[in-house]
Amino acid sequence: MQKTATATTSVPNRRTFNLILTSMAIALVFVATLLLNIRLPIAANGGLVHLGTAMLFIIAMLFGPKKAAIAGAVGMGLFDLVSGWTLWAPITIVARGLQGFIVGYIAWYAGRMGNSKTFNIIAAIASVPVMLGVYYIGEAIIFGSFIIPAASIPGNLVQNGVGLLVAIPAVIALKKVPFFKRGL
Repeated sequence: MQKTATATTSVPNRRTFNLILTSMAIALVFVATLLLNIRLPIAANGGLVHLGTAMLFIIAMLFGPKKAAIAGAVGMGLFDLVSGWTLWAPITIVARGLQGFIVGYIAWYAGRMGNSKTFNIIAAIASVPVMLGVYYIGEAIIFGSFIIPAASIPGNLVQNGVGLLVAIPAVIALKKVPFFKRGL
């Protein structure tokens, strides 16, 4: 006699699956930030351009706000901790967690599940002012000035623009794969 899975056995499997997906998302954001970055010579605090932002956008559009918030906060926060940007880690955790949540929320709102190219673009663009604002306030606190953080804005805009240009075609291609067509 064949046994069928009951609701109680599928819940732990679903939790394990979600834990694995979230862990992989964190790792992907961390690695994309760590291995694919360029320090900008704009100013002393000009920042980095890295593909972690593109990975964050991709994860938000494929998996929604919760996984994206965790992946952005933990993945990029870990990067700051291991790469000499330790002072920035708390700011990054807040900024990238919020950014991932915003992109995922808008991309997945009203059952879209990241399937609308237009709303995916809107989602990424809508997240940028929040990310910029959190970093600006954080830098103002660190440097004790509201003028110095302005030097980071161009680099952050470039980073988000590159992220969007990489993420949208990647998501369009991945949404053709059966695994990503359905919501997770």
